[in-house]
Amino acid sequence: MEISSAFNSGVQGFQKARETANQAAEDIVASTALTTEQENIASNAQETNKMNNQANTNQIPDLNQSIVNLKVAEFQAKASTEVIKSADDALGTLLDVTA
Repeated sequence: MEISSAFNSGVQGFQKARETANQAAEDIVASTALTTEQENIASNAQETNKMNNQANTNQIPDLNQSIVNLKVAEFQAKASTEVIKSADDALGTLLDVTA
């Protein structure tokens, strides 16, 4: 087992979790911002709102999916942290044995 490989895997997993969390956060902000914008449009004109809802249906990120992705990123980060801790423990054990 290569210790550097385990460290690299943990760090790469943690970076991927951070990217996923950032994307999920952006999607959550986008969906809530669009919802607020649509409410303002609805107060101005009901017909305009219907047209915007139809046009924006494909553009609005799914809020539920974004929240799930954020939670997945949390668990991915926790798992990656455990991988890094395990690699650190293994390296410590190897150093204790060789010293």
